Amino acid sequence: MKKNFIYNAIYQILVLILPLITMPYISRKLGADGVGIYSYTYSIVYYFMICAMLGLNNYGNRTIAKARDNKEKLSKEFWGIYIMQLITSILMTTFYIGYVFIFDNKYKTIAIIQTLYMLSTMLDINWFFFGIEKFKLTITRNMLVKILSLILIFLFVKTENDVWIYTAILAGGTLLSNALLFPFLKKYINKTKVTVKDVTKHIKPNLIMFLPVIAVSIYNTMDKIMLGAMSNVTEVGYYENASKIVSVPTMIIVALGTVMLPRASNMISNNQEEKVKELLKKTVPFAMFLALPMAFGVFAIGKDFSILFFGEGFEKTGHLIRLLSINVIFLSWGNVIRTEYLLPKEKDGIYITSAFLGAAINFIMNCIFIPKYSSIGACIGTITAEFLVAFYQTYMLRKDLNIGEYMKDSIPFLIKTLSMFAGVIIVGKIVDTRFAKICMQIIVGGGIYVILNSNYISKNLKIKDTLKKYLKNKAKKSEA
Repeated sequence: MKKNFIYNAIYQILVLILPLITMPYISRKLGADGVGIYSYTYSIVYYFMICAMLGLNNYGNRTIAKARDNKEKLSKEFWGIYIMQLITSILMTTFYIGYVFIFDNKYKTIAIIQTLYMLSTMLDINWFFFGIEKFKLTITRNMLVKILSLILIFLFVKTENDVWIYTAILAGGTLLSNALLFPFLKKYINKTKVTVKDVTKHIKPNLIMFLPVIAVSIYNTMDKIMLGAMSNVTEVGYYENASKIVSVPTMIIVALGTVMLPRASNMISNNQEEKVKELLKKTVPFAMFLALPMAFGVFAIGKDFSILFFGEGFEKTGHLIRLLSINVIFLSWGNVIRTEYLLPKEKDGIYITSAFLGAAINFIMNCIFIPKYSSIGACIGTITAEFLVAFYQTYMLRKDLNIGEYMKDSIPFLIKTLSMFAGVIIVGKIVDTRFAKICMQIIVGGGIYVILNSNYISKNLKIKDTLKKYLKNKAKKSEA
């Protein structure tokens, strides 16, 4: 489990570092309009993609995790789910092509290239490998494709007219990444005959899991569509860049949830619920140990970082980064509670209600604030939605979980984070040069936080024990 978390955390960091490498380049080559056009058209194809996949990312993962100890059952579950996925993907790809040729006149060329994303949904079986906890396999393949895409972007994207090339590289990379998993499939499952019933039995529960997916997308992706429709693509570009920066710290916590979902699902299916609760006592405070300093740190450097990173013309992105930084805390808390208990326990009703509550609030607030404040209005809606989702899920699980204990164990990290934040602000007032200021703030802030949490790091992460064990194993191999 620890290895899977490390693998997934490294991958999630890489997934975000690579765009961070390309974002300054892309922002300067394509401009805010070019970034906005890609983001706007992707937001539309994304809706067709999630309709093709329905709730498979969570449902497929959970179902496979529960069946993985029986190869015959595992094979039947996989083929039943995948045939259903193939049918829905073909159907939604047809609908998307029809939409492009009938309704999309402004950015038709880019929208046509985005069809590659639809084709990738036909081959997306990541849920299977996550369910059997083979993270190293999926991560290695994804890393290679991401690095290849990075190289191609620097080689071929040169001017504002190269939005179509940028789109083709990203969409084509996703298609290739999914296709590369199939050769490994035969190692884990058998060729099994499936009946119509084996396929149709997955439709209803998958549709139930799709409801929160579509709701969550409203306050994740719909923001960009509403911005593009109610404001302009330049504002979409500002918002897109800010969202990507803030997603860097949150994806580290998402890595923890991705690893824990199949593990917790398997534990609960084997009547080990108490062990899941024991894990939560450790992982919720650990998530806050990571999330709180990252949220305050992003807030502190957001304004200077956006100008240095994206260049002149993206000053507004800095304000958006500071606003969205608070979401790191809400997203982290909610993700751990959701993936380690809510979903494994199949409390789907709570999940669905919370998602639609967030979506409704977000949509209403977007309608009110986007016309007045553009991208800042979108931030207000997103922050409110994420807070309400995390709050509702936590409140509904208050009788099942010891929420008070989790909060009590997290308070020391908040106090130490505020001390770190004070130090970072002081450094910001002393140092004038933008690049030097950011570097010093990161070094000083990180140093203060590590020193203040040295006992926690030593006791809970067991760095010394891990290092000793590694050196001992290495010595044994050398002797052999």
